[in-house]
Amino acid sequence: MIINFSIQNFGSIKERQTLSFEAKNGTMLEDYYILQPTAGLRLVKLGLIYGANASGKTTVLKALDFLRNLVLNPADKKTERLDFQPFLFDNDTVHQGTQLTIEFVQNKIRYFYEVLFTPKAILKEALYFHKPNKALVFSRFSDTEKQLTHITFGSKIKKDKSFETILQANTLWNNTVLGGFLKTNIERIELKEVIDWFSTYLNPLILTSTELQHYITQQIDKKVIQKETLIEILQQADFNISDIVIRPKEEKQPAELKNIAFEHTIQAQKYQLSFELESHGTQRYYGFAGLLSLLIQNAVLFSIDELEASLHPDLYLHFLLSFLKNAKNSQVVATTHNRELLNNKDLFRNDAIWFTDKNEVGATELYSLADFDSKVIRDTNNIYNAYKVGKLGGVPNLGDHFITIL
Repeated sequence: MIINFSIQNFGSIKERQTLSFEAKNGTMLEDYYILQPTAGLRLVKLGLIYGANASGKTTVLKALDFLRNLVLNPADKKTERLDFQPFLFDNDTVHQGTQLTIEFVQNKIRYFYEVLFTPKAILKEALYFHKPNKALVFSRFSDTEKQLTHITFGSKIKKDKSFETILQANTLWNNTVLGGFLKTNIERIELKEVIDWFSTYLNPLILTSTELQHYITQQIDKKVIQKETLIEILQQADFNISDIVIRPKEEKQPAELKNIAFEHTIQAQKYQLSFELESHGTQRYYGFAGLLSLLIQNAVLFSIDELEASLHPDLYLHFLLSFLKNAKNSQVVATTHNRELLNNKDLFRNDAIWFTDKNEVGATELYSLADFDSKVIRDTNNIYNAYKVGKLGGVPNLGDHFITIL
């Protein structure tokens, strides 16, 4: 589970910004929102990020996804460049390193991981764990002139010269140590646990253009998702679907693709409609129903851009409430424009609501609703209205409606 995630000099983010899942004081909606992966640690399941277009909401999610790929998909050649942009509206940041930091829990152990990099190389990297006190697992730095990596292990880690030599050889200057470990045929439990968290808990970013159909259908085929559970979720969301029919792929289709159809029962008669003929909202919620099944049955995190896209506001709310009431070990972080949620204090906690806004130099600032003084948000209606009129930031500064055509 994520505890917090910090970003500096990545895309529209210049100064260090932190998205925290640590719960604030108070027991409001405790049973629905709070996870306790270790003693004394309280984390929220949900993080919703509001903000105007181009304010940097998606940049937060893209940075998290970039870190996942940086760990799990290491470069094969030291000449490959890392595909990202630093903050470009400053002559200094263009030449400075980008830093991503994440703190998380895996198998009841708390880890802290940080990496500093440029498009050419990983400059510095470190991993710590708590057993029970914070201790170094490894640190690394890169010799940028020689394009070589140097790794040092902490005093609590069992020393193995052969392992260290092989790991260092496999960690190119543009690879993380964790990426180098993926290329190493040697076991080291401290590194494996972290790799497992990135690969099994932290899932790829879901954009509005992401086609979830094939992924969810594959999970049904593999029995990871029970078809009966998925049908129940769809029916509870008021979709008249009585069965999901998975057909053999056509001859020229890739092996991983399947044809699916939904069975509808109308006045005791059964009719099948191919996936392509269903509405876009039905297609999208088929994917979301699959995500919901995975969130409930497993320990996973999904990051979703524009959660409300193609969903009726009531269906959007139904998805969130179904997640909050049923998931026990999972988290969701999503960008959204659905401000009506703020109009009902009974449905959200302040520490689950975040905003992005651009400052005077065009850089993204990320902050929580929980950071505001009670004078700004005294009651339910005040939160919704305060956001709508711009008192909380995160809304577009729109000009006149009249346009001069020359």
